[in-house]
Amino acid sequence: MHLECNAFAPISQKADFLNQCWEEGESITEKARRVSNLPSELSGFYQRMDERGPWLPAPLIVVAAPPGGPAATDVWQSFLDTAIERLRAALPVDAVYVANHGASSAVGEDDTEGVLMARLRELVGPDVPLIATHDLHCNVSDATIAALDVLIPYRTNPHVDQRARAAEAADILHEMWSGMKPTMVSIRLPLTPPSVTLLTASGPYADTIAHARRLMQPSADNPIVNASVTAGFVFADLPKCGMTVIVTARNDVKAATRAAREIADALWQDRTRFVADTRDVGTAVACARSAKAPLLFADVADNPGGGGRGNTTWLLEAFDQARIPNVVLGVFFDPALAAHIHTLEVGTAFDAVFNAEPTTYSRQYRARARVCVLSDGEGTGRRGMMEGRKFTLGKSALIELVDSGMRIVVVSLRRQLAEPRMLEMFGIDIATIGCLIVKSRGHYRAGFDEFFTDDRIIDVDSPGLTTPNISQIDFKHLPRPVWPLDPDVVWTPPH
Repeated sequence: MHLECNAFAPISQKADFLNQCWEEGESITEKARRVSNLPSELSGFYQRMDERGPWLPAPLIVVAAPPGGPAATDVWQSFLDTAIERLRAALPVDAVYVANHGASSAVGEDDTEGVLMARLRELVGPDVPLIATHDLHCNVSDATIAALDVLIPYRTNPHVDQRARAAEAADILHEMWSGMKPTMVSIRLPLTPPSVTLLTASGPYADTIAHARRLMQPSADNPIVNASVTAGFVFADLPKCGMTVIVTARNDVKAATRAAREIADALWQDRTRFVADTRDVGTAVACARSAKAPLLFADVADNPGGGGRGNTTWLLEAFDQARIPNVVLGVFFDPALAAHIHTLEVGTAFDAVFNAEPTTYSRQYRARARVCVLSDGEGTGRRGMMEGRKFTLGKSALIELVDSGMRIVVVSLRRQLAEPRMLEMFGIDIATIGCLIVKSRGHYRAGFDEFFTDDRIIDVDSPGLTTPNISQIDFKHLPRPVWPLDPDVVWTPPH
């Protein structure tokens, strides 16, 4: 179940999953072995299992939706019931692999992962390997750890290692079938830094991940199978939120505990480095006006990849009013506007009304525009986290604002702009753009790195559901005290 839940976003309905991915049974096997809309882990797992020899898949269910509010009760119950019923019908099995996101929740159930893992363990018993991969932004509960033999989170942000982590899961399964007994230890810290500080190419989180990787370097006398540090997802607003160290050793709980404590202590000592470096909207406009080279502006507070609605107009309005030349903004989620544009012909001038029915943070903006390109929104990614995966934007269009010349991709399905094909499919040559505004938090870095180096990327904060200024969020269930919301919090590693 791939759903990253933002407690402050609208409920995720079944239509959200049907528009992205809802597959059951044997169709999963067929899709996992070709380019499809399945999460990348499935392809990675199937490929490695195929490479290692004959095996018989018994696929259960795979559902995925854009990050949003908790899953509707009927969605969660349908998913859980289907998974359990199909597993019961497939018994006996040699192992169970779960490719969850890890930060989901549902109306009436905060710990969907824990419930799922416990039910799976109950069905297969204590001796059948139960192994999972999770997104780096997972929230890990004690119930999840208790049910699993091994948990393998991603180690890259932007996420480009899903296939590799799934292959790692397949390799560990084979090692377990050869007699290896894993022992897993986890430590959750009172630490929920802004997501923009959690990149793995450089910075404090990169250093933490590197620390964990050093401890799992293979050698004849190293018992560590996997050492990971999950970033967590603070907007889930759950008691299990917090960065978590997870270490698995080969039948050596002392080694796992020692490694977990070492990583956790170093992470805590380094906590003050997790500080967001963002600019306000006015400063962003000033940077654009004086730029000597193309710039990318990330609208991080309205990231659909974290539950943002993809429809705030702060940057759109500011850059349009400032008449900044050669600006492209993508992708703007407005189904009503997209539908209206599709009633017009290419070249038609019209009055564009963004957010005709405003919601939280999505104030209305009006501008004279021209229709440039109409599209069904179907595409296949070529870089970063979407490489080799099908995507759909729904009915979509490229329009140009008459006064400023700003070009905007308007879509009817909510997606983050992390993939260059989402612009190139409209005939946009990214290499010739003066300013690119992306509604994304960090995954765009793996998609647009061929055009924009880090020194030409500016994270911009404005009102939105994914603001890096988390002190603005009215958390209800987040465990307190927690850093950085409570700077005086005291914590020591467990003994």
